[in-house]
Amino acid sequence: MEKIASFKDLKIWQRGMELAKAVYEITSLFPSKETYGIVSQMRRSAVSVPSNIAEGFMRKGNREYAQFLYISLGSLAELETQVIISEQLGFIDNNKSGELQATISDISKMTMGLIKCL
Repeated sequence: MEKIASFKDLKIWQRGMELAKAVYEITSLFPSKETYGIVSQMRRSAVSVPSNIAEGFMRKGNREYAQFLYISLGSLAELETQVIISEQLGFIDNNKSGELQATISDISKMTMGLIKCL
């Protein structure tokens, strides 16, 4: 097993980064009137996921780390809700929405697994 020297070595952080990138790409196609609405909300939620994983990793204790992972879970739930709203408003097609929701679900499971390991 490889040693985890940095938060960048964590698969969960890498997946979070991929999710954030995907959200930025998808929301760039949203109507411009949504720039300060759902686009901004979705991007903040998506960026929060790997950011909190990284910040928690750098904390001293497992308890603190777990707290940041819980924040990441909250951001994932928030993002999933925003994806569903975006689909219902016709900003995202159901295939892309399904892909995002599947990725969010996978990262949520990984996060819960990491919390249990701490």
